Amino acid sequence: MAEVRTIKTPAEQTLSVAYEAARGALPGGKAVARLRDDAFRRFDASGLPHRRVEEWKYTDLRALMREALPLAAPPDAAAKTHAKDAGRLFAGVDCRRLVFVDGAFVPEASDLTAEAGLSIGSLAEALAEGDAQLGKAFQTDDAAVALNTALMGDGAVIRIAAGTALQRPIQLVFAASAGKPSAAFIRSLILIETGAKVALIETHEGGGNQINAAVELNVDDKAQVDYIKTTQTHGLHVGSMLATVGADAIFNTFAFNADASLVRNQMFVRFAGEGTKAGIRGVSLGRNKDHLDTTLLIEHAAGRCESREQFRSVLDDEAQGVFQGKIVVKPHAQKTDAKMMTRALLLSEDAEADNKPELEIFADDVICGHGATISAPSEELKFYLRSRGIPEQEAEALLVQAFVGEAIEEIAHKGIREALMVAALKWLGARG
Repeated sequence: MAEVRTIKTPAEQTLSVAYEAARGALPGGKAVARLRDDAFRRFDASGLPHRRVEEWKYTDLRALMREALPLAAPPDAAAKTHAKDAGRLFAGVDCRRLVFVDGAFVPEASDLTAEAGLSIGSLAEALAEGDAQLGKAFQTDDAAVALNTALMGDGAVIRIAAGTALQRPIQLVFAASAGKPSAAFIRSLILIETGAKVALIETHEGGGNQINAAVELNVDDKAQVDYIKTTQTHGLHVGSMLATVGADAIFNTFAFNADASLVRNQMFVRFAGEGTKAGIRGVSLGRNKDHLDTTLLIEHAAGRCESREQFRSVLDDEAQGVFQGKIVVKPHAQKTDAKMMTRALLLSEDAEADNKPELEIFADDVICGHGATISAPSEELKFYLRSRGIPEQEAEALLVQAFVGEAIEEIAHKGIREALMVAALKWLGARG
């Protein structure tokens, strides 16, 4: 029988060449090198994910990624100086800023003042010193995560000691330089010990780069975490969260996508201890030909946990919004309470929303549900507003604002909540 070989696309060929050229210079010792080689072999066997891979059905990366850009060079002085103005969406929030340019840590633009119970470092340095505790969070065979593991260059390493309650949010600012478009593979490791409390903000902004960013998040028992991610990029952005959450924790995330061309945000979350409560939410605002994909795999591996997954998208022009969410309840995760809802608002007849919520339940004493809606703004409500003297365009904007605001209001931190509401209003104000 003739052997069947998969023909590599030009992008896959370029990635293979790039890995072979870079592998000797990437940070880490022999153990990390073996980890990289194994990850790249797994990626090379499957290639870029495509529509025949169920989890990537609506975001055919093999078709969308026609070419692979060269790996980013270390940022120069001008790029580092320019990065000091990045991440200003949260300028009104008192944050500790950690700045990265083209995936590389920029200490001189970051706030590294000492604080009890907090340790901050660079992943490149941790890999070089053998101090990167990778692999403690959710493990997945996803091709994008495998590629990130193979080519990871730098990112943040944050450790929050047991019982530490940080008063200021930590903002990870990932900016792109104004030079030649390039590719960056960013990996961050965040360890939150028992009883610690923190708010984290991850922001991505910039031009036509290709970004593959992954965050490993390990949350111990009784910790409280609020994780906000904003993506405002005009290139290709694939972001992965790999999270394991312990018992009796409070775990909230919010993803905000606006003014972004091609985004795939995927979250892999395991509740590994009993009694945890989680709110996993987000808003996507798309126009022109934006493609905004949110994909979740939420695994209830312990009993008596509660999770709420709520996502909303507003799509104008020819934008496409994708939501794929799967809740898996393991056999011993009794008393699970999990509910998932996704809503899409279409402002144009050419916009498209693909919603696919799923449940896999292997326990018999649970409360679980899911739902999805796709609609245009209510004509009745618009007529009501217009009858009060409000012009049609303003009436529609008010309805969209209320639709988005209901989700944003769930964010606990007042400053972050207000900043995202301002960003949503700015997006609305830019509509023709």
